[in-house]
Amino acid sequence: MMPNHSQDDSPPVWAIFGDLMAGMVGVFVMLLIWTLSFQVDLAASLQTEVEKREQEQTRREQLEYALAAPLAEGRITLVDGRIGISGNILFALNSKELSNEGATLLSDLSAPLKSWLNDHDQLLMVSGFTDDLAIHEDNYQFDDNWDLSAQRALEVTRKLVSGGIQANQVFAAAFGEHHPIAPNLDQTTRSKNRRVEIAPVPRASRTPKEQP
Repeated sequence: MMPNHSQDDSPPVWAIFGDLMAGMVGVFVMLLIWTLSFQVDLAASLQTEVEKREQEQTRREQLEYALAAPLAEGRITLVDGRIGISGNILFALNSKELSNEGATLLSDLSAPLKSWLNDHDQLLMVSGFTDDLAIHEDNYQFDDNWDLSAQRALEVTRKLVSGGIQANQVFAAAFGEHHPIAPNLDQTTRSKNRRVEIAPVPRASRTPKEQP
């Protein structure tokens, strides 16, 4: 008997449709899993960021509490975690020698700053700033404002170290007349720019090759 070539040997349409739907469901499930995974990762990242900000806020509040007395007395300022001290309190004009008032203030600051560094494993950056007036030609003690701001920052750094802060926990930086906090218009505004700032900063991360 001859085979019936008119008979259709192709699979039924419902089977093809079922396979197609199964494939689409699989793709949908994969997309759903990816979306949920992405949302979980995003939520975890946001939570981590919130925790970091809360920790930073707590640290700042702790530092403000530790420095409450000199803040209330107006001997220092605290803006964005930076302790500002007027150059008029620390030094005489065009001088790097600490005044008695400045030395006493730094001695008072050493203990809370030391405690902060030990608790948070950070460093202190001591930054010196001047106004925009050039060094007088008859003042052979300093080459320029860079030199003056550097010497003042070093003097404050040495005083903090003598107050108990470890030498490897603090470093000095000089900015001269750059980065003023007020326009250099007159004696009052220039006195605001003659300052020293003390700021806790994170330690630089070290790669394994950099380990001693």
